[in-house]
Amino acid sequence: MTLTIDLNALATNYRIVARTVAPARVAGVVKADGYGLGAALVAGTLYGAGCRDFFVALTGEASALRPSLPVDTRLFVLNGIAPGEEAALIAADAVPVLNCPADIARWAAAARIVGQRLPAAVQVDSGMSRLGLSPGEVAALAADGAPLADLDIVLVMSHLACGDEPDAAANAAQRARFEQLAAMLPPAPRSLANSGGAFLSGAFHGDLVRPGIALYGAAPQMGRDNPMRPVVSLDARIVQWRDVPAGTGVGYGLTSVAAQDRRIATLSYGYADGWPRSLSNRGAAYVGGHRAPIAGRVSMDSICIDVTDVPGDVLAAAGHAELIGPHQTIDQVAEDAGTIAYELLTGLRHRHARRIIGVGQEGVPSCGS
Repeated sequence: MTLTIDLNALATNYRIVARTVAPARVAGVVKADGYGLGAALVAGTLYGAGCRDFFVALTGEASALRPSLPVDTRLFVLNGIAPGEEAALIAADAVPVLNCPADIARWAAAARIVGQRLPAAVQVDSGMSRLGLSPGEVAALAADGAPLADLDIVLVMSHLACGDEPDAAANAAQRARFEQLAAMLPPAPRSLANSGGAFLSGAFHGDLVRPGIALYGAAPQMGRDNPMRPVVSLDARIVQWRDVPAGTGVGYGLTSVAAQDRRIATLSYGYADGWPRSLSNRGAAYVGGHRAPIAGRVSMDSICIDVTDVPGDVLAAAGHAELIGPHQTIDQVAEDAGTIAYELLTGLRHRHARRIIGVGQEGVPSCGS
């Protein structure tokens, strides 16, 4: 089983977003170990494409990634500052995103200890009710700027709840609220747009756009053509196949039973590798370009597929089946599984081989396996 990562496509996707949102800067969101592909590998590729701003979720992610980043990069930590993390953030030369008054107080105290103003981003809640200062907390800061006096505010940001739904009225409402709240804070570059927001109008782009899933090839908006290039493909080894008589069950629980004879192949791949169990008796693999529906439950280490309609000579010559690739995108697999591409991508495990392809660029390996 092999997961192929196309660094050319990753770099191309960055440039697609950059062209779309120019003159705004474009950051790279590389949290969750670069969406499961390897944060250092992804960040190096994006750096070669021109990226200089990176976002992770946790202080530990920043500490792990910083040694791989050139000195001319900024590294932001989205989930703020847990108590006791101040020294690690400073050591990683990371910029925390301050989401609440406690974050502000901890980072300001750290600045006073080291005797210098520390860079910070401030997030405001523009309507998602997830992270960020409430309107009341922003108003309190506006009335008394002392909590921010020891800090260098390098970014004011928020996050779109419905950026992937281009016609959602919530987008305009959030933009208006964000602009209102940002105007109450010290002047600083602004950032609102995520992957979906990058493909909304220029009014959403601000100074810094923060694409995540779009960089990795998934569709940034629902109901629209996907302008991104596929970054990952996945295939699984065909372990064996057999002819199964009519009325014979397949897999745990014998949940797949057909009224006709059929041919079943078993793949060396399962939910321990990140393939959702919700795809049991749903979705498909492709063998030699022929669709082969999943038959029965997805097991820990194996999947059965119905290859009855795959020509015998094609099946005999095929050593692997395509799970993600030219015949079905990661978005299509996620839809079949009742989930989203984010969950599918970040859930892929490291039990399988990884094949890295891509032309040589500054900071990017030319090839690997």
